[in-house]
Amino acid sequence: MQLTILFVCAVLNLADAQGLKVGYYEKTCPSVEKIVKQATAKFMSRAPTLAAPLLRMHFHDCFVRVIDGVKTAVESKCPGVVSCADILALVARDAVSMLKGPVPYWKVPLGRRDGRVSIMQDTFTNLPPPFFNISQLKSSFASKGLNVKDLVVLSGT
Repeated sequence: MQLTILFVCAVLNLADAQGLKVGYYEKTCPSVEKIVKQATAKFMSRAPTLAAPLLRMHFHDCFVRVIDGVKTAVESKCPGVVSCADILALVARDAVSMLKGPVPYWKVPLGRRDGRVSIMQDTFTNLPPPFFNISQLKSSFASKGLNVKDLVVLSGT
């Protein structure tokens, strides 16, 4: 749990730099966090081990099929308003929080916009490959402004 909190602190520091804010959808989709929490709870009740992979997915800022049900729930109430990236951020928060109870451990700054392009080569140049040794991983994380604690949290199994 302590490492998760360290990761959250790092994310919040990055959020400030990116202009994200808690309550971003207050006017355009005020129920988004409730919708995401309810849909995430359904998935987590069937597969509680999803919390760690979802947290890693948030780090990679990817879109995965398990999120489709949550995206559908959000779109039914707020069509075209909430980005997939923000939904993934909320799902990761809620999935981790549900391991210890129903109350979220932290507020999520929102306002991410989904990318308009996806370039496969970007994954090879921006994400460390699975065969990196510890020295290479430390160097790769350092190049993104992350430290060894971040490495441990985001590499958890």
